[in-house]
Amino acid sequence: MAKRRNFPLTALLIILVGALTVGPVLMLIIGSFSEGIGTVGKFTLEKYKSAYSDPTLMKTLSNTLIFTLGTASFSTILGALLAYLNVRTNMPFKGLFRILPIVPMMIPHVLFTAAWITLLNPTNGMFNVFLQNLFGLAKAPFNIYSLGGMVFLEGMLDLPVTYLVMSPAMHSFDTMLEEASRVSGASNAHTLRKITLPILKPSLLATFTLAIIRSLAAFAVPSMVGMPGRIHVLTTHVYRIISVGWSPDYGKAAAIGLIVLAAAITLVYFYRHLISEGSQYVTVTGKGYRPTIIELGRARYPVFAFSGLFFAFLVIIPLATLVYMSFLPYSMVPSARAFSMMNLRNWKTVLSNLIILRAFKNSAFLAVFGATITILLSIFVAYVIVKIKSKSSAFIESLSFLSFSFPGMIIGVGFMWFLVRTPLYATIWGLLVAYAGTYLPYGVRPLRSAFMQIDEELEESARVFGASFLRALRDIVIPLLAPGVISAWILTACMFIRELSVSVVLSRPGTEVLTVEIMKLANDGLWGQVAALGLIMIALSTSLVIAANLLRVPLSHAES
Repeated sequence: MAKRRNFPLTALLIILVGALTVGPVLMLIIGSFSEGIGTVGKFTLEKYKSAYSDPTLMKTLSNTLIFTLGTASFSTILGALLAYLNVRTNMPFKGLFRILPIVPMMIPHVLFTAAWITLLNPTNGMFNVFLQNLFGLAKAPFNIYSLGGMVFLEGMLDLPVTYLVMSPAMHSFDTMLEEASRVSGASNAHTLRKITLPILKPSLLATFTLAIIRSLAAFAVPSMVGMPGRIHVLTTHVYRIISVGWSPDYGKAAAIGLIVLAAAITLVYFYRHLISEGSQYVTVTGKGYRPTIIELGRARYPVFAFSGLFFAFLVIIPLATLVYMSFLPYSMVPSARAFSMMNLRNWKTVLSNLIILRAFKNSAFLAVFGATITILLSIFVAYVIVKIKSKSSAFIESLSFLSFSFPGMIIGVGFMWFLVRTPLYATIWGLLVAYAGTYLPYGVRPLRSAFMQIDEELEESARVFGASFLRALRDIVIPLLAPGVISAWILTACMFIRELSVSVVLSRPGTEVLTVEIMKLANDGLWGQVAALGLIMIALSTSLVIAANLLRVPLSHAES
C-alpha cells in the first residue's frame, strides 16, 4: 500500500532526476550528429569525421594518458603513505590530518593553481627568481607550464581524496597478520608482497581509479597551466573547440566529449566493482578492535616534518602567496622594496569592477537559491531511496548518482544542447539547472545517510493519526533531519560557489560567476587582482565549510 501511495512521487522524481542527469547525455549524443547548435534534427556524420581526423587529437590523447596516469600514481602513492603514517604509526600531531580532506573545499582549484603559477612560472615566478638570484642561475630551475607541473598540481589537489579513501583500509587491516608472517621467518619484502599488498589491493586500485576519474575531468589545472604551455588534454581540447574562433563548433565538441564521458562512466563502474570487492578482504571484525600502532622511535618528528611538508604545499604556501600578491602591483620576490610598494589597489579595483560585482551577485544567488532547490529535491530523492525500497526507488538512486561520472566540462556541453531551445538558455536559471544536475549527488548522499537514522515507526504513527505524506514529512521527518539538511545545504552552496568547468561553458554576459572571472583575470596576468578576489572567495568557502563541520556534531549525537 505504501508503495502504491507513493507511486506519483516516485514517478515525478524519475522524470525530474532523469531530465537533470540523462537528458544532457542524450542531447550530447544527438548534438554530436547535428549540423549545429541551432539545427538539432539535421543529422550528419561530419562532426565525427572532423573531430577524429584532427591531426592534434593523437597528441592530445597522449597528453591525457600521461597526465591522468601520472596524477593518479602521484596522489595514490602519497595518499596511501600519509594514511598509513597517520593511522598505523605514533606520528605526533595526527589531528592535523583531520583537516586534510576538507582543504579543497576551502581553496578552489583555480586559486590553488594561480598561487603556484606565481611561484613557479619560468619567466618571473617568485621562487624561480629567488633561486636564480641566490645561485646565479641563467635559467629558471622550475617550469610550471609542463606536464610535470600539471601532474604535481593536480596530484596535490587529489591528495586529500586519495588519503580519505585509503584511511579506512588502513584502519581495518590487522597488522597481526604481518607479524605472524615475520615470526614464521618471512622477510619484510616477502610480507609486503604476500600479505600487505594483497589485502590492500582493492583499496589501492579503487583509489587509483578514483584519481584517474578526477584527473580526467580536471579543467582548472589543464586550462591555466597546460594551455599556456601548449599542452592540451581532452577537457582543454573541447574547450578550445567551443571558445576559439568566431563560430564555436558544439557538435564537434560533443563528438569528442562522448569519448571522455564513456571513459568516465566505465571507470566509475570499475571503481564501484572494486569497492564491493573490498569486502572479500576484511580482516577485522568486532567492535572492540583497534589498529596496532607502530612505534617510530627517533623517526617520529622527521616523519611528521615530511607529512607537514605536503600540508604546507596544500594550504600554507598557496594562502601565503595569495595574501602577499593581493597587495602588490606585480609579481615580486619578497624584499624591502616589495613591502614598500604594498597597497590596497587590487582590492579596490576588484570591488569596484561592475562585472565582478555582478559575478559576485550571480554566484551568491546560485549558492543560496540554487543550493536550496537542489537540497529540496535531494530530500525527496533520499526519502524515496531509503523509505520506499522498490525497483523504482533503486532506479532513482542510480539516476541520482549518475552525474558522479560526468566530467563537468563535457556535461556542460550536454546542458548547452539540452537548454538551447528553451527560455533558460544563456540565463542564470540555465546555470542553476546545470548546477543542480551536476551536483545532485552531493545533496542526496548525506541526506540518504541521515534518513537511514530515522525509524519508520515515527512516520507511520503520524499516518495512523491521519497526517498526509507531506505533513508527516514536514512535522516529523524534516525536524529530525534538520542538522543533516543544513549541513548538506552549506556544502552544496560551497560547491556552487567554486564551480568552474560547467560555468565556463554555459556562462554568458550577464550570467558571469566568480570562478570564471578569476580565470579571465589569470589569463590576463592580473595576479594581484586574482589574489584579492580569490581571498574573498576563500573566506566565503571557508566560512561555509567550518559551519558545515560544526553542524555535523548534532548529527553525530543523533547517530548515538
